[in-house]
Amino acid sequence: MTSENSSRRRTVATAVVSAACLAIPLLAAGPASASAPTARALNAPAVAEKPGASADPPRTVITTDPELDDLNSLLRMLLYSNEIDIAGLVYSASQHHYEGDPEKGIEPHRWPEPDARFHIDDAVDQYEEVYPNLVVHDADYPAPEELRELIRWGNVTDVGDTSEDTAGSDHIKQILLDDEPGQVFLQAWGGANTIARALKSIQEEYEGTADWERIHDKVSQKAVLTSWGQQDTTFVDEIRPNWPELEHREVSTSIWGYSARSSALPEWQQYLEPEWTKANVSDVGPIGDAYRVWGDGKQMAAGFDDEDYFGLSGYTADELREMGYLVWTPPQPPGAWISEGDSSNWALLLQNGLRNYEDPSWGGWGGRQELNPEDPHQWRNRGVADIGPDGAPRDDYAAGRWFEDFQHDFAARLQWSVTPEFDQADHPPVARVAGPLDRGAVPGQRVALNGFASDPDGDDVARTWWQYVEAGTYEGEVELEEADAGRISFTVPEDAESGETIHLILEASDGGELDLKHWQRVVITVR
Repeated sequence: MTSENSSRRRTVATAVVSAACLAIPLLAAGPASASAPTARALNAPAVAEKPGASADPPRTVITTDPELDDLNSLLRMLLYSNEIDIAGLVYSASQHHYEGDPEKGIEPHRWPEPDARFHIDDAVDQYEEVYPNLVVHDADYPAPEELRELIRWGNVTDVGDTSEDTAGSDHIKQILLDDEPGQVFLQAWGGANTIARALKSIQEEYEGTADWERIHDKVSQKAVLTSWGQQDTTFVDEIRPNWPELEHREVSTSIWGYSARSSALPEWQQYLEPEWTKANVSDVGPIGDAYRVWGDGKQMAAGFDDEDYFGLSGYTADELREMGYLVWTPPQPPGAWISEGDSSNWALLLQNGLRNYEDPSWGGWGGRQELNPEDPHQWRNRGVADIGPDGAPRDDYAAGRWFEDFQHDFAARLQWSVTPEFDQADHPPVARVAGPLDRGAVPGQRVALNGFASDPDGDDVARTWWQYVEAGTYEGEVELEEADAGRISFTVPEDAESGETIHLILEASDGGELDLKHWQRVVITVR
């Protein structure tokens, strides 16, 4: 596919319209439903609320080890806690970090001192300082005390430890066994061992009883495990053999990890450099100040750690090696981005209209996954290659294509954290589509879509429709015809087969300094 075709396939109809002019058409879109806008999405409220969420997000439990990128991911995630149903924040171990146990002869590995302020508590501390400002911009931000009540200690003694129940594993177990509807996304930012212990405890309690089959089916359907790779062996050794139908999504997106510079397009490198990071992150309030950057003088654990040279600055790779460090990623200038590798775990849950969590293959800020041919319930993003701007497949572009938008949105939310007046900050627009978001159509049928947009700041909004070809199972492109601003139509191709899907994305952009965006995905299933 040429770059010209790539451009055509993404951008079909763009119109800039006044936000005020769009309020009335939005009201005419039909009754409030999963696909219709509400009054909440139409007006700029005195206290802001999240825009245009199509459905309540699923609950989620985060398990995390004390790696610096986990802290960064937590700090960003708390700025989005108004859009995520957080049910637990649990300390856990991994092959990179564990507490140890002298009585059992297990030495600690890269673990903070006992009197240290651990990263979950530290992140909530910073959040508490800015909470009064955040609720001005969205009333749904949870109170800091609510988040503190969710913090638990899980299995941290050793890598892969599942030897005993912990407060963290018991908390996960209780959530999996409760009667609240919907899925629960269990995030493994480190090892999956605390999650494995919760599942093991359920099995130990119910296996061999009359309730076991029902409980096993319930938990298998309810739990969705997401992880950045495998940071211990508990998924392979314990979870999968005993829970073969439990869904697992590997979200190892390089664009958010230590190797982000190898994934970011040339024009996006600025978002990893000291200048942009300092102006938009590090210098912006308590959360920005706590965010780890190169050369900040901090360490993950006390004492010499040959893998942790991120707090140092002004040294070449050879100089660091002479000092005894294992230089596994190139040193960067002081103030530059380090990593935020686990953000793809929670980014897929966001209410940005992309509906990322509904299906692993759909894609969004958390990346896009494909089914493992050797495991019908495991999805992986390694090797998934969306078409890049040059028309060629590009590794990790399924996550990378949203990098600039996510960074802009992050910068805007950091500004919320230091801005006590709603009208003194920028907020994303709202994209909505009239009618259902999931539709059926037969080959040869003409499908018309009517997209609307509004902006809580009263900014003009540009609307663009494009086909997300890689997310659909129909492999070809459809010809989108522009009717007028926000309206497009197309004919379902005659060669489309029953069950295949076509994904259309309405993209709304406010055109401000950060060009904040919101989307709405429509999925057409061929009958």
